Amino acid sequence: MSLTVLVTGANGFVGHAVSRALRERGDAVLGLVRRAQSTEPGVREWVLQTSDFAGVQARWPIGFRCDVAIHLAARVHVMRDDSFDPLSAYQATNVAGTLRCAEAARAAGARRFVFVSSIKAIAEVDAGRPLRETDEPVPVDPYGISKLEAERALIDYGRESGLEIVIVRPPLVYGPGVRANFLQLMSVVAKGVPLPLGSITARRSLVFVDNLADALVHCTTDPRAAGETFHVTDGRDLSVSELVQALATQLHAPVRLIPVPVGLLRLAGRLTGRTAQVNRLIGELRLDSSHICERLGWYPPHTVEHGLLETAAWYRSTH
Repeated sequence: MSLTVLVTGANGFVGHAVSRALRERGDAVLGLVRRAQSTEPGVREWVLQTSDFAGVQARWPIGFRCDVAIHLAARVHVMRDDSFDPLSAYQATNVAGTLRCAEAARAAGARRFVFVSSIKAIAEVDAGRPLRETDEPVPVDPYGISKLEAERALIDYGRESGLEIVIVRPPLVYGPGVRANFLQLMSVVAKGVPLPLGSITARRSLVFVDNLADALVHCTTDPRAAGETFHVTDGRDLSVSELVQALATQLHAPVRLIPVPVGLLRLAGRLTGRTAQVNRLIGELRLDSSHICERLGWYPPHTVEHGLLETAAWYRSTH
């Protein structure tokens, strides 16, 4: 049976993949966006240009009912936030705005709300083993704090209202259309620029965008997902040096990794004011994604190799 699904942020990097996966399953998709004519073909577009989803329920399309909502839209993490009060800005969108969307979706008939959080809601690094959903959260920046607060607020709202809440925490997402740090890394690798990353052995979990989309679509219907929190990954963690080597292979570029000691990288980070960026390269951040596999019987349909191949092919065709 096909569903009618609200997807917030449907024109974003992950939103396109999720909308496409829903349409392939035969679902009707209402894409909530802030910019017109920016969604996947076949998606009914709803342009809402208010801040923090203000008035989302009052402006809901007349006569439109939905079965499930997937909430992707958020104030995203940036390395340097110039807001006067970054935490309040994140909370306004990621906590208050998320609750407005949940309330509006429930009023329109939704029985389930799938919330895309972030692994930053619980940690920036792992403590010597992959992070589990049950680990004590220790977010360290306004973005991570706001995502954790949103998770908790949704759980409370679901308990009060009966709306089924599913929380998904992805790590770094990559794939065709990726932006920010991953795109910058690909650009540097494609140009054959030497990188001082040859000594980094720390592993970090990743998730291919189509794997994440598949998991989110699965979470819209499986009754066993209700009330659960899931970590979703590709199932294989790479070190930064392994990632660079794999990208270079797919981009047909030379591998130029210089084995600079990690201690020198830390020192360089302190001297240049880029400690956070360096820590993201040298710190372990692995996720244990066995819970979604055991609970739902879900496994990533694509390998890391396939994901990197698709990402590199997109890069070569557009740059």
